[in-house]
Amino acid sequence: MTERLTLEFPSIESAMALSGYQEDNLKTLAKQTGAQLVLRGQELHISGTASQIELCQKLVQSLKDFWKVGKTVTGVDIITARHALNTNRQEELSAIHQDVLATTRRGMEIRAKTFRQRQYIQAIRTHDLIFCSGPAGTGKTYLAAIIAVQALLSDQYERLILTRPAVEAGERLGFLPGDLQQKVNPYLRPLYDALYELIDPEKTANLMERGIIEVAPLAYMRGRTLNNAFVILDEAQNTTPAQMKMVLTRLGFRSRMVVTGDTTQTDLPLNQSSGLSVALKILKNVEGIAFCEFSQADVVRNPLVQRIVAAYERHDK
Repeated sequence: MTERLTLEFPSIESAMALSGYQEDNLKTLAKQTGAQLVLRGQELHISGTASQIELCQKLVQSLKDFWKVGKTVTGVDIITARHALNTNRQEELSAIHQDVLATTRRGMEIRAKTFRQRQYIQAIRTHDLIFCSGPAGTGKTYLAAIIAVQALLSDQYERLILTRPAVEAGERLGFLPGDLQQKVNPYLRPLYDALYELIDPEKTANLMERGIIEVAPLAYMRGRTLNNAFVILDEAQNTTPAQMKMVLTRLGFRSRMVVTGDTTQTDLPLNQSSGLSVALKILKNVEGIAFCEFSQADVVRNPLVQRIVAAYERHDK
């Protein structure tokens, strides 16, 4: 038997915050609950079975932290809220909503979107060496860079070092124009993007000139001891086992290192083992190291990315 329920929002802004762009969130809520939803002004009309309506009402209520103040709800927020209801983790969901990592220069709040992201953030805050693997779009590098920049600006560390191997789909640096810095910049662009969310480009350039922020290819790490530094090794799946061992043993006193990568997207030659895959096996029982693994459920980019990752995962099985 079809039943109906009407929820009234306190303002048009709050109603729009829940419904999302082109009412995409209403479609996600319908998919997650089986109910039918129609938004008219400040009223949300829900129809379906009693259990479908009840689940939909609980989901909408669990997202109140966002829509009541006009913050746009995302599809990932809805899926995480559904997961919280299924696993009785509503209190932890509330903690995710309240734990704002930072506010960007554009005024956007940065926080965990999924339970695994929250675990990752907690691991970075409590461990000196963290490995994080998972598909593109899960926030591996972005969240680490945000935490690192905040730690640098609050004087917890003297330096922030961002590095990655300069290996991309068979290309070689020698074929790229410009000096060495210009050659490696395209490889390090994702790291710059995260920096610019919190620090304006001019200040970033000044910090780089002073050596407080260093963005460099992995080869520059050899022979160094990285004391009082926050180090992020990105695209670690493209390191060789020897390179991985080299960079891990650079870690000095009062330093922290986050290693991120996607073991399914290695650009190394077919006969070359990935340093990330090898390290995950060798170090899995070493005390003091945190390991985080994301899946397609943690993708926080365009929803299409999540579906693409899921399709590839099904194909590889």
